[in-house]
Amino acid sequence: MKQHLIIGIAGGSGSGKTTLAENIARHFGNEVSVIRHDNYYKAQPNLSYEQRAQMNYDHPSAFDSELLLRHLDALKAGRAVDGPVYDYAQHDRSTETVRIESTDVIILEGILIFENADILKRLDMKIYVDTDADVRIVRRILRDVEQRGRSLESVISQYLATVKPMHEAFVEPSKKKADIIIPEGGKNPVAYGMIINRIETYLSE
Repeated sequence: MKQHLIIGIAGGSGSGKTTLAENIARHFGNEVSVIRHDNYYKAQPNLSYEQRAQMNYDHPSAFDSELLLRHLDALKAGRAVDGPVYDYAQHDRSTETVRIESTDVIILEGILIFENADILKRLDMKIYVDTDADVRIVRRILRDVEQRGRSLESVISQYLATVKPMHEAFVEPSKKKADIIIPEGGKNPVAYGMIINRIETYLSE
């Protein structure tokens, strides 16, 4: 039986890893499924909104890694899963779920997926998207204000308090665990073409 190809795409917040994952998924259609690490933030129903807003969401402990690992193992075994959905406006897990099919190629994308040793063991290809910090912060501000309903002040405050120091402590060091490092992520046509070719070769085997 053909094994599933699990690809990890990591990089700092606003690096372009989500764009890269979406472009790959769009190219291959239903042969590729995407798991977003951000959806696996721990549920915090016992905390108030104010308490949840103060949490450090850029530390490895913010993620429900046990649930993610169970889902990865189920997908690799050929079983679809109902993945969690995170509500950024409420800083908590939504009651909704998203169906993730067990496709030939599974992409896991997120800032800290290379930091977890158990996740690393399950990845067949590890890609790190390397983008300058000034580009990443501008992208993050635009995304969080326009798409997630955050204020400009709160985005900047969070970036300085947790995003930047956690990037330096955990995300940047994880780059050395990558098989491929891509400058500018989804906007690097040469690297994108190489990844597409690698997946096409796998699917044709």
